[in-house]
Amino acid sequence: MSHISVYVHYVWSTYKGQPWLTNDIRMDVFNHIRENAKNKNIYIDFINGYTDHIHCLVSLNADLSIGEIAQLIKGESSFWINKNKLTQKKFGWQDEYLAIGIGDDKLSVVRNYIANQEEHHKKVPFGTEYDKFIER
Repeated sequence: MSHISVYVHYVWSTYKGQPWLTNDIRMDVFNHIRENAKNKNIYIDFINGYTDHIHCLVSLNADLSIGEIAQLIKGESSFWINKNKLTQKKFGWQDEYLAIGIGDDKLSVVRNYIANQEEHHKKVPFGTEYDKFIER
């Protein structure tokens, strides 16, 4: 039996950075994403975000690629948000996403970083954060 221990930190934003993930719906969206992912054999270790973006720490499995996981999570969640009319306008995610491999020794640091998104983004805008990820 294969054993895979590969974690990927995904980051993606709402379409055109719209602040659609308000406090009213954010946790419902994250809980839905977690449940839907579980049904697709995707293990989300940690999820959080802010009004205009999301962070997911995902443990890869042998069946799905990094791109397939992003597509499954993003596509189904935008469909669910629109079906349930959680936003006033049609919801969508940006096509692009960021995926960064995370070593076992950095998991707790990444979990803590993801957990503190609201506080973090009171000081640093998402665009600046994203650019720093790309620079690394």
